[in-house]
Amino acid sequence: MAEKEDFKDTKKIIAPAGVQVSSNYLKIGDKFVKTFFVFSYPRYLATGWFEPLINLPNIFDISIFTNPVDTGMALRNLRKKSAQIESQINDQQEKGLVRDPMLETALQDVESLRDSLQQAQEKLFSVGVYIALYGDTLEELSKLESKVQSILDAKLIYIKPALFQQLEGLLSVLPLAEDKIDVKTPMNSGPVSSFFPFVSEDLNSNQGIMYGINRHNNNLIIFDRFSLENANQVVFAKSGSGKSYTTKLEIIRYLMMGVDVIVIDPENEYQKLTEAFGGSFFNISLSSQEHINPFDIPLVPEGETPSDVLRSHIVNLAGLIKLMLGKVSAEEDALLDRAISETYASREIVPGEDFSQAEPPLLEDLETVLRNLEGGRAIAERLYKYTKGSFSGFVNQPTNIDVNNRLIVFSIRDLEEEMRPIAMYVILNFIWNLTRAHLKKRLMIIDEAWWMMKYEDSAVFLFGLVKRARKYYLGVSTITQDVEDFLRSPYGRPIITNSSIQILLKQAPATIDIVAKAFALTEAEKNLLLTAEVGTGLFFAGRRHVAIQVIASYFEDQLITTDPQQLLEEKGALPKA
Repeated sequence: MAEKEDFKDTKKIIAPAGVQVSSNYLKIGDKFVKTFFVFSYPRYLATGWFEPLINLPNIFDISIFTNPVDTGMALRNLRKKSAQIESQINDQQEKGLVRDPMLETALQDVESLRDSLQQAQEKLFSVGVYIALYGDTLEELSKLESKVQSILDAKLIYIKPALFQQLEGLLSVLPLAEDKIDVKTPMNSGPVSSFFPFVSEDLNSNQGIMYGINRHNNNLIIFDRFSLENANQVVFAKSGSGKSYTTKLEIIRYLMMGVDVIVIDPENEYQKLTEAFGGSFFNISLSSQEHINPFDIPLVPEGETPSDVLRSHIVNLAGLIKLMLGKVSAEEDALLDRAISETYASREIVPGEDFSQAEPPLLEDLETVLRNLEGGRAIAERLYKYTKGSFSGFVNQPTNIDVNNRLIVFSIRDLEEEMRPIAMYVILNFIWNLTRAHLKKRLMIIDEAWWMMKYEDSAVFLFGLVKRARKYYLGVSTITQDVEDFLRSPYGRPIITNSSIQILLKQAPATIDIVAKAFALTEAEKNLLLTAEVGTGLFFAGRRHVAIQVIASYFEDQLITTDPQQLLEEKGALPKA
């Protein structure tokens, strides 16, 4: 008895307060409902004809009742129908009337269906399709009805409202498996199969994080970037479109999944998030107390030899020095390679020897070596500003930062513009060496990556990083607002093709054609990106893509927002709206 009482209480909780029944709609609580049935189909139904309907971003229910018809009975009825049509055709011929193509086509269809049923190639079904539309007002319901009717009319499929049977119609679309309207159409296997699959662009998986809402059908976009061929991601959007907001939301949710995150932050946008999660925030500037020595000896990953790791590190280091120097001739390039090797050799760090406990050199050691090499004095003079000049506090100090944390943010906001690409290179090389040494699920976020794409050496390094990241369980996210600079680089498009996930938010009219060409967008998708609201755009995962709406909880929003008005309201400087 107790169980029955509980069941009754449950029904009272979930049931609406009341239902107002009208001839062509219902009012359930505050919602209006109108049910329709399909009463006419064209001669042919193409596969996927249902797609535009089920992908509507509105609330509605569809119920399909498919009941098999006894083949023997169907053949008898078809034989009668065939005889009736032949009789009509003969009657017209005797009267000397012009032939009726519709009757002849009908006869062909009936005979074809009889043959298919007789040979067991097809089966016959009785099919009823009912659609219930929902709206907050009758006007909203009427607009949705017009939209649905126009979609189906274009396919020669016609619907009618269930007049004076709206309550029966609602019961028919509820998951009760009861057909109360009983308006059915006979269909053979071919047309019935055209209802399936329910073609809806969906990006759902059993594992991963929620990126947002699918604007096609209001489903959740749940995805694990580590399940793809690589875990790399690019985010393109104009300023103020929500690209950093989207990325910070992704960081929060991946941290909850046990993934370590490393960020290069050009505007201190990630500091509040870092403090909330107990992460490490390093402010890299000319006068800061945190330093990274680019000459640090990388740890040797398992399965690799110390000699190979050192040679690879020297190549990366040469790229950094060339970025500092600007244009370098072929002779200077060769001299630089020799000088770096000799700088390490001065500290007994050479291939084939155990240098794991050796003290790494500094940039000023390279300058000293260059001054003592024939032809190296000019290069040494160009390095002076980084060793003893105005930039010496940045790259000419021993490393003193502790990166033993799940969330690490390097801020370069206080660096001069010309130093930012160099800082990004130094930090990325430092992170890369760390990543290779300890295999673990990690994300590396590079905000405003177009800074690196402006210079060939840093662009080459970033491309190499993106290309090799998968091997070390690393996902690289490149975020940029200057799409033109990014794609103008010969390494811009390869970085995109080596990124399995791409997120496009609102774009500027000046760059939309470049973006459309790079991502093969349709005209409709171009217009969507031009008029997109903050936090909306396109989400690409492999070959599939959908329109996305990024949604955050209240707690997440408080942590990641960069809206100046909202920040001032939180501090009490402005009254809340």
